[in-house]
Amino acid sequence: MSTHRTLVFHPSGENLSISTMQDWHVIVADDATVAERYAAEEFQKWFSQATGLTLPLNTQPDTPDCGHITISGSTALGNEDIEITVEHRQIQMNGGRSRGTLYAVYQFLEELVGIRFLTAEHTHVPDASALNIPCGSYTYSPPFSFRWSYYRENSDVPAFAAKRKVNTVTDEENLGGKTQQQLINHSFHALVPYGTYGEKHPEYYALVDGKRDTDTHGGGPQLCVTNPEVIEIAAESAIQQLSERPEATNISVSQADTAAYCRCEICEELNEAEGSPMGSHLTFVNAVAERIEEIHPHVKVGTLAYWYTRKPPKTVTPRQNVQIQLCSIECCTLHAIDNPDCEQNQAFCQDTIAWGQICDDIWIWNYNTNFRAYDLPFPNLRSIAPNVRYFLRNNAKGVFMQANGSGLTGEFSDLRNYLISHLIWNPHLDADALLTEFVNFHYEAAAPPILEYITYLHDNVESKNLHPRCFPTPEDVGLDAESTQTIFDYFQQALALVSEKPEIRARVEKASIPAYKARIVAGGEMPAQKRQMLIDEYIALCERYNMSHAAETKTAEAYFEELRSQ
Repeated sequence: MSTHRTLVFHPSGENLSISTMQDWHVIVADDATVAERYAAEEFQKWFSQATGLTLPLNTQPDTPDCGHITISGSTALGNEDIEITVEHRQIQMNGGRSRGTLYAVYQFLEELVGIRFLTAEHTHVPDASALNIPCGSYTYSPPFSFRWSYYRENSDVPAFAAKRKVNTVTDEENLGGKTQQQLINHSFHALVPYGTYGEKHPEYYALVDGKRDTDTHGGGPQLCVTNPEVIEIAAESAIQQLSERPEATNISVSQADTAAYCRCEICEELNEAEGSPMGSHLTFVNAVAERIEEIHPHVKVGTLAYWYTRKPPKTVTPRQNVQIQLCSIECCTLHAIDNPDCEQNQAFCQDTIAWGQICDDIWIWNYNTNFRAYDLPFPNLRSIAPNVRYFLRNNAKGVFMQANGSGLTGEFSDLRNYLISHLIWNPHLDADALLTEFVNFHYEAAAPPILEYITYLHDNVESKNLHPRCFPTPEDVGLDAESTQTIFDYFQQALALVSEKPEIRARVEKASIPAYKARIVAGGEMPAQKRQMLIDEYIALCERYNMSHAAETKTAEAYFEELRSQ
C-alpha cells in the first residue's frame, strides 16, 4: 500500500485476496448518474489491467451471497467526500455527488491497487495479480473545495484532470462537472467596458498623473472606484452577468492587472486614511456587493488582494458576501512562504494574518512558474508543499496554483502538475515521496541523474542566497556558465541510460529542454559553432515535443525566430 496514503483508514486486521474475487461483479444502480456509471466503467478497466480480472458490470448481485463491488453516489456526503469499505465478500465505494464517486474509484485504484496516473499519456499500472487489500473502512474529505493545478495538460485532457482530482476545468457530465466557484480574476474591463463608456465618460476611469487612464492593457484601464455612477454601472453589469449564469455561486468584481489605480482626490483621501489603496477598492467592492445581494442573495462577490491592494485597509472590512483572493506574486518562490529566514515573504504572511482577522472567505492565487521563460530551470519544487500547508492553516477555501497554463512542454510541467494536484487534494502528503515516485516511474533507469539535478538546482540557488520570484532572470535562479554545464551534464547522463527504450528516451529529451535553454541564455562565452549547435538542438526538441509558448506572452515560434536571428 502507498507510503503516502491519503485516506483515513480504520483497519479490521484482515486482508482481501484478489484470488478470491474471480466470480465477483461490479454493481452500479439502475438510476446511477452518468458520472457514477463512468466511475464503475473506469474501475472495471483499470482494475482489469492491474489484476487480470475483468469483473462484469451489473445492477444487482446475481445471488445474495455473491461477492461484489458496489459503486454509488450519496447526497448525504459532501460533493467530493469519499467512503470506502473493504470486507471479505464486498467492497463499497461511495462518494458525494457529483464528483465524489469518481474520486473514490481513483483513490481506491491509487492507494489500494498501486496505480499511478502520472501524465495524460502515462499511467503506471503495477502487476497486482497477487494483491492483498487490507479490510477496513476508509474515509476522506478534501479541505479545499476549489483546486486548480493550472497546466494545459489538465485543460486539454479533462479526463486526466479528473484523475488528478482537479475540479475546475470541465463541465463534462461523466467527469462530474466542475465546482461552481469561479476563479476570482481581473474584471473591471467586463463591468465598465472602456469601449462602451470611455469616450463620453473619461471620468469613469483612473486619474493617474493628472490624466485619465486610457490604456486597455491588462484588462484596463482601472476604474475611478469612488465615482457613484461607476458603482451603479458595475453593479448592473454584474447582476446582468449573473442572470445569464443562474448556476453561479460567485462573481469577480476586481481590479485590472496594472498599477495605474485612481489617484483622484476622493480616492486618494480614502486610501491615505486607510493606509492602503485597498481602502477605496474594498469600499467600492462592498458597495457593488450590497446591490448584488438584493437580487442574488446567495452569490458571493470576489475580489483580488493583489499587488497594490494586497495590504488590508485599517477600518474597512469585507461585507459578509465578499470573498478575498490573496495573491502571492511578490513572494520568493524558492523558500516556503512562512520560512522565517526569508525576509521577502514576511509582508505576505503579515497580510495573510490580517485578512484572516476580518474575513472568513479567503482564497489563494499562488505562482508556480517563471512567466518570463516557461522552460528555464525553476527551483520551486521544495516550496510547493509547505506553501499549500500554510494556506490550509490560514483557512483558505481553495487554491489556484498558477503555472504555464497557456503552454505545453514547460520546465517539469508534468512532474509539477503531479505534485501540485496531489498536494491541493491532500496537503499532508509527503512531497519528497511523491516527487521521487514520479521520477522513478516516469524516467525509470534515467531517474538517478534527474533526481541529482533537482537537488543540485535547488542547492545551488540556496548557496548563493538568492530569492527568485515568478519572473526571474537566469541570474536570479543561480545560472551561470558553471552551473548550466553541470545541469546539461546531468541530462546527458540521463539520456545515456535510456538508449534502448524509445518511450523513456522521449520523456528524458522533453525534460532536457530547460538544460539546453540554460546553456543558451546563461552559458557564457562559447564558440559560435557550438552555440549554434545548441540552438538548433534546442529548437528541434521544442518542436518535437510541441512547445507552444516560450513565455506567458511569447509564442515558441516567435522566440525561435529571435534565436535564429542572433
